[in-house]
Amino acid sequence: MPIDPAKATAAEPRTVPLSWDHKDVLLYHLGIGAGSRQGAPGAATDPRELRYTLESRLHVLPSFATVAGGGMALAGGLTAPGVDVDLAAVLHGGQSVVLHRPIPLRSAAGTRQTSRVEAVFDKGKAALIVLRADVADDDGPLWTCGSEIFVKGEGGFGGERGSTGRLEAPARAADLTAERHVREDQALLYRLSGDWNPLHADPEFAALAGYDKPILHGLCSYGIALKAVVDTVLGGEVARVRSYRTRFAGVVFPGETLRVRMWRDAPRPGRVQLTATAVEREDAPVLTDTVVEHD
Repeated sequence: MPIDPAKATAAEPRTVPLSWDHKDVLLYHLGIGAGSRQGAPGAATDPRELRYTLESRLHVLPSFATVAGGGMALAGGLTAPGVDVDLAAVLHGGQSVVLHRPIPLRSAAGTRQTSRVEAVFDKGKAALIVLRADVADDDGPLWTCGSEIFVKGEGGFGGERGSTGRLEAPARAADLTAERHVREDQALLYRLSGDWNPLHADPEFAALAGYDKPILHGLCSYGIALKAVVDTVLGGEVARVRSYRTRFAGVVFPGETLRVRMWRDAPRPGRVQLTATAVEREDAPVLTDTVVEHD
């Protein structure tokens, strides 16, 4: 079979150098819609957006960790020993980022990523590959990424099923709601940050995966939602984010609108729970089980 769970989890961690600079940060921010607020006049020069798009004012949204170095965390996991999969069968199931320090505008000498396959679970009709990537430089840890990758058709091998717990949305109206339009060319721009899966650009490939047209990257929706939280709850202060996790519950098509509902957690003041839905498809779920922890 294309996935050998024992071989994948027993393989030695891979360590590779990682590098980026302010141009990579700017490209990522543009890829998740920075510089545009629902087409409002003057959005491109709005001071709140220039923090993401002008190098002299630039700070780094923590979800940039998922693409730093060209998205090496995911790429390394899908080429690990014991893993040989068809990209048309791959779906991103979940993502987390834990920040140990604010992400700098450029990598320092000695920046490196160490990645491994933590587990492979049997979900019946699919296998779930759990990846971990730790990034550090000579001054110590920078961040830890966790990724969950579903591979359709590769389940049923008799392995452990793994956790099935879910985080329910609060049974009250959201404290804040933000809507973010996804441009028709959003996936084409976002893929320049390193995720070249043709599922997000090629209609013929998308059809092989069962979609009427290319879909937006899950990690693009992930970045859009975090930016909405930072801009509306955290006063634009990216350094306040300590961790961010989500489960990808559905797809977004370029041209749709993402609705992000946010709930402050009163018993735990450093915590925001959120959901993201596709407005044009009757609020079809996109991101669930989603939490931002912050200072």
